[in-house]
Amino acid sequence: MIQASSGILDGILAINGGSSSIKFALFEPGDALRRIFAGKLDRIGPGESTLQVKGERPEDDDSRVVFAPDYPAAIRVLLDWFANRQRNLSLSAVGHRLVHGGPRYAEPQHITQETLEELHALSPLAPRHLPEEVLLAKAFLERFPDVPHIACFDTAFHHDLPRVAQLLPIPRRYAAQGVRRYGFHGLSYTFLMRELDRLDGPTAARGRVILAHLGSGASLAAVQGGQPIDTSMSFTPTGGVPMGTRSGDLDPGLLAYLARDLDLGAADLEHIVTSESGLLGMSETSSDMGELLAREVEDVRAQEAVAVFCYQIKKWIGAYAAALGGLDTLVFAGGIGENAPAVRTRVCDGLSFLGIELDEAHNAANANVISRPSGRVRVRVMKTDEERTIAKLVCDLLGIRLKAETRP
Repeated sequence: MIQASSGILDGILAINGGSSSIKFALFEPGDALRRIFAGKLDRIGPGESTLQVKGERPEDDDSRVVFAPDYPAAIRVLLDWFANRQRNLSLSAVGHRLVHGGPRYAEPQHITQETLEELHALSPLAPRHLPEEVLLAKAFLERFPDVPHIACFDTAFHHDLPRVAQLLPIPRRYAAQGVRRYGFHGLSYTFLMRELDRLDGPTAARGRVILAHLGSGASLAAVQGGQPIDTSMSFTPTGGVPMGTRSGDLDPGLLAYLARDLDLGAADLEHIVTSESGLLGMSETSSDMGELLAREVEDVRAQEAVAVFCYQIKKWIGAYAAALGGLDTLVFAGGIGENAPAVRTRVCDGLSFLGIELDEAHNAANANVISRPSGRVRVRVMKTDEERTIAKLVCDLLGIRLKAETRP
């Protein structure tokens, strides 16, 4: 059982629902946010799903195979797990990641039934994420009705992008209907900017920064003066750079060709660009970067998939350095960004003209700073923490003051 030394634990629960996984963490607010446990229900869908929890003490750890063939089943598994620990668990608030806030929501919001209905109406903007996240929030709201539930939006970080970055070059009448560049991975970017300020100080955080969140979903953001000025994902999380199964940017005429000449409907096209493309589509074998790197010597498809991914990341870094008028800090985060030295090497190769010079020994060791002292640009590797960001946003909204932000 999870139990504080004083008895019943009063904590803030952060829920981070994805399309095929649900991450969660419990924090105890005090001088800082102390993580009591963190867990992940992974591989939701056909086949074996897993639930893994790591607590402060070894006896609090849990790892098991669970039956979660779909999102509703995964939610039941998670709620049952919490029910078994509820005798020692007294929640003060629950924070939920919502991938999309649409044109209206730019700040964390108290979740009500009305809020859930409004968010459900936004589902066409993020059909692979938002319906499940709304379902998840509703289930926890019903299970824990006596505590505040707070929605934290992945789009909020980018809400006030400069107009030149927001506006899409299509008929203006669609902009009036909310069609714009929204940007995503905002909770991750919020954490990375706070962490950059903590580690390198406010001067670095207010400098010219490129954040590269590279995982199964991948995007980049350009930040100047502490404010985002552009980001690679656009109206949906499918845009930008190639990802695990998402295409990234495509010639719009290609979709028209597929629809017209191959008789594909909107649902077919969406499935292709979100579930069959990216690393998986190019390699024809896997969406996992680690597997592709291990296979590329003997499989040209894997080699080309990795090469295209790294090349596109490099192009966006160059574009954002131009938009920023130079570059002071480059941050790699996400599963690939944090754990794939070979990808970081290939992305940064040839960028010495920008001042990027990697220390290959530090890079190979996944060190916190992987740039040479002689380079003008500091290159960092950071482990992002969306759940901590959610908990911090909940504290901010509820007026819970934390004296320190130091991570354990």
